[in-house]
Amino acid sequence: MKIESVEAIAIAIPLKRNFGGSTYDVLKRCTVITRIRTDEGLVSEIYNGDNRAHGGGIVRLIEDELAPRVKGLDVFEVERAWQAMFDLSHTSNDRKTLLEAIACVDCALWDLAGKALGKSVCAMLGGARDRLPIISIGGYYMEGKTLADIGREMEQYREAGMAGCKFKVGGLAPEDDFQRVEAARSAAGPSFVLAVDANRGWDLRDATRFAQLVEPLDICWFEEPCHWYDDAAMMARLRQTTRIPVTAGQSEITVHAVRRLIDANAVDYLNYDASEGGGVTDWRRAAALCQAAGVGMAHHEEPQISQHLLGGVPHGTYIECFAHPDRDPVWQALWANRPPIRDGMMEISKDPGFGVQLDSKMVERYRVA
Repeated sequence: MKIESVEAIAIAIPLKRNFGGSTYDVLKRCTVITRIRTDEGLVSEIYNGDNRAHGGGIVRLIEDELAPRVKGLDVFEVERAWQAMFDLSHTSNDRKTLLEAIACVDCALWDLAGKALGKSVCAMLGGARDRLPIISIGGYYMEGKTLADIGREMEQYREAGMAGCKFKVGGLAPEDDFQRVEAARSAAGPSFVLAVDANRGWDLRDATRFAQLVEPLDICWFEEPCHWYDDAAMMARLRQTTRIPVTAGQSEITVHAVRRLIDANAVDYLNYDASEGGGVTDWRRAAALCQAAGVGMAHHEEPQISQHLLGGVPHGTYIECFAHPDRDPVWQALWANRPPIRDGMMEISKDPGFGVQLDSKMVERYRVA
C-alpha cells in the first residue's frame, strides 16, 4: 500500500478571551489537519498542534517539501519516511517549524498504518492500558480574576470529569502565585491532582522559593520552572532542594534534546510533545530513553494523540486537555467522536489508527489554508 497524496489544512478558531500563561498569550485555537491518501483508497485524518498561528507555513512545508519525499513509499515505512523528511533539517533555517511539519506527516502515517492493520496506535505501541487519568490545563492569568474565581474554576473541572488540573504559575512573584495555588487546592480538595506549570517563567531563586512554599500542598509536579537559557542545569539544582517532581520537555524538538535533560538529571517526568518533536516516531524513541532512565512519560496537551502514546507505554502518566469551554473549540466540538470521560478517566479509542473523526463543517468554516 503506497502513499499517493498528502494534503494539509490550517485551522484558526478565534477565542472569546485571552488564555495567557506566564510567557505567552493565546487568542486563537490554531491547529493543522493532515490527510494522506494511499493507492488503495485508505485516508488518514489527524490534527497536530495547539498554538499554530503559523499554520499556513506548515501547510506549505508539508505540501511543497515533505510530500515529494514520502510519496510512493509504503505506509509501513515510517522510519524511512521520517529520515527522508528529517534530512531537510541539515539545511533548514527554521528547524522548529520543520519538525512541526514532520510531526504532522509522521502522525498521519501512523494513523494510516493503524487503519491498514485494523489496530489503534496505542495497540501498535504496546497497548499497556485501556484508559488513563485526564487533567485539564487551567489557572490562566486573566484581568480581574480573583481567588474565588480560581476556586470556582476547579469546581468546574471536577464537574467536567477531570481528575485534576495543571495550573499556570510563573507570571507573578512566588508568594503571589502560591496564594493562587493554595486557593486551587483548598477548593479542589486533597484527592484532586494538582500540578503547576511556570512555562520557564522564573529564575532558579524564584523557582526554588515557590517550590518551598507549595510543597505542603501535595503538588504532582513542577513543570518548566526555570528560564530557557540554562534550564537543564537550573532544574537539576532545583531537584536537589525540593520533594516536588520536576517536569520538562515540551519545548524540545528532538530526542537528542531529551537525552540532554536526562543526562543532566534535570527531570522526574518528561512531557515531550509528539507534535513539536517529529511525531510518534521520535516520541517513542524518547519514551524508550526515559523508561531506561527511570523517568516517567507525560505529554504536552494533544489528547487526540497523547491518549495513544501514553496508553501504549507502561510509564505514561496523565492525558492533558482544555476543559474550559472557551479555551478549546477543537476539544469541545471539532473532534466529533471524542472518547467518554468518567470519574477522572478517559477511555483510549480502540478504533484503527488514532480513531479521530472531525466535524467537516467546522473544518471548512475555520480553515485558513
